[in-house]
Amino acid sequence: MAGQNGPIGYRRGEQMTPPPAARASDVAITRFEDVYEVDPRLMERWVLQQTFPNWDTLRIMHSRHDHLAWMHRHFADLVVSGAELVAELDAESPTGTTEAPDAIQSEGGSP
Repeated sequence: MAGQNGPIGYRRGEQMTPPPAARASDVAITRFEDVYEVDPRLMERWVLQQTFPNWDTLRIMHSRHDHLAWMHRHFADLVVSGAELVAELDAESPTGTTEAPDAIQSEGGSP
């Protein structure tokens, strides 16, 4: 591929250094628009973090809907939206909230 001033080369620093993270919640960060990640610091204890090029992060993000559609076509008998599940849980809950009881929340501990 060539730009106006000649060929565009691969620049490792640009591709292997992600943009600064912005906190999206207590457990999530975002580095690219509409790409949310679990904060890597929360996973370091259990999951070895891999570095890969920024273009690969964006490639994965842009192909996620195609992949999900493929999975649904090949493996799903029924696709249920998250909103439907939450509405069902709210209807079943006597308090109308989807929060788990304290005993269940503390059972797994925190990361």
